[in-house]
Amino acid sequence: MDIKTFKRGIRLPTRKTATEGKPVETIPTPKQVVIPINQHFGAPNQALVAVGDRVKRGRKIAGAVKPGSLAAPVHASVAGIVRKIEPRLQSNNTDGVCVYIEADAERALTDTEFMPPLDAFACSKDEAIARVRDAGIVGMGGAGFPTYVKLSPPPGKHIDTIIANGAECEPYLTIDEALMIEKPKQLIKGVAIVMRITGVQNAIIGMEDNKASLVPALEQEIRSAGLEGKISIGLCRTRYPQGGEKLLISALTGREVPSGGLPMDAGCIVNNAGTLVAIAEAFDLGKPLVDRDLTVSGLACKTPKNIRAPIGAMLTDLPQCFMDVDYDKLHKILFGGPMMGTSAPTLEIPIQKNTSGVILMTREETAAYAESSCIRCGRCIRGCSCGLSPVLMNIALNADDLDEAARAGLMDCIECGGCAYNCPARIKLTQRFRVGKQLLRARRQTAAKK
Repeated sequence: MDIKTFKRGIRLPTRKTATEGKPVETIPTPKQVVIPINQHFGAPNQALVAVGDRVKRGRKIAGAVKPGSLAAPVHASVAGIVRKIEPRLQSNNTDGVCVYIEADAERALTDTEFMPPLDAFACSKDEAIARVRDAGIVGMGGAGFPTYVKLSPPPGKHIDTIIANGAECEPYLTIDEALMIEKPKQLIKGVAIVMRITGVQNAIIGMEDNKASLVPALEQEIRSAGLEGKISIGLCRTRYPQGGEKLLISALTGREVPSGGLPMDAGCIVNNAGTLVAIAEAFDLGKPLVDRDLTVSGLACKTPKNIRAPIGAMLTDLPQCFMDVDYDKLHKILFGGPMMGTSAPTLEIPIQKNTSGVILMTREETAAYAESSCIRCGRCIRGCSCGLSPVLMNIALNADDLDEAARAGLMDCIECGGCAYNCPARIKLTQRFRVGKQLLRARRQTAAKK
């Protein structure tokens, strides 16, 4: 099997050995969950329950403020009683409204209100898309984009390739690998459902070559499903950020997503492996997205593992025998991977739909450096997977020239962190670009209202 790759990028220490090959363990049922009502990219939700309501696992507790808007509903992940609805700190370091549910000690996971199972290959396309939407499924690789929108490309967008993203290029994280080991049948079923909804006859499961051992089992499932010749496996070189959808498209198809474009502009739809498993379960079990599989690792975690948790659970609520944190050594908390994840001030933050991992780092694993002056060495340019010129973007932003930064490619930056990792001057390039993009978007929105 040919090993594919994209241009540029960087090589990172993977640091996956602590959880690599470990099974996914279901956490003990927490006494309460704290569920943010907004866990997606798009329009805001509103709470559909009130304090004192008794809810079953799977009941819709939040939905779009404006019907038909770009949003994804949120469901109760445990059965119990709604005790509070109030703002709380979330993993993006902003306060958001959350529904606090006190779990029923005896029936927290068994008292359910799931949807009836639905045959994805017998129902209509509209019914299938409605099932994905009603299940509240979003991109579980981190972005949180509502999946039903991806499966409904606008007229004129010709899609000919479905890509299952199992690359998992971030250091530490191994949850996608664990899912592909434990649920290959559901993964292939999810791919087949997406192919049926979109009418596409070609799909590729993309993964880095450090997961080559998974290929035989996946190929067996493809044969068992009668999908040989329609679903193939593409091995890619272990290189960061191979898991970025634009880079995965480039590696597997040779196509380039145009500047300012989306994967559909290159004829592709990309879904994370976890998202595809959730799609299969939404049809087979009628199960909305109420659980999240994630990796918990880092040297400050004495019990690194892959876990399955109800959405809204907090690691601090787990018994020490299941999740043991060395607080004396804990120096940094990351939600997500170390390259694109978000640093959090506390572990008292709920797990969300897009929480792929929680990394508990010691001082030895992370370091803060003082910035020095740019020496124009060009390492950021050579390593940029998007072919941009980070040095020019940084110069423009330092001069408060957002227009020049945009001309240099600011809005095409995927914020992978590769340029900052390579920079010998330790300039916080990624953070600067993230802020610059926010300023540029805000300015454009203000101009559009005039």
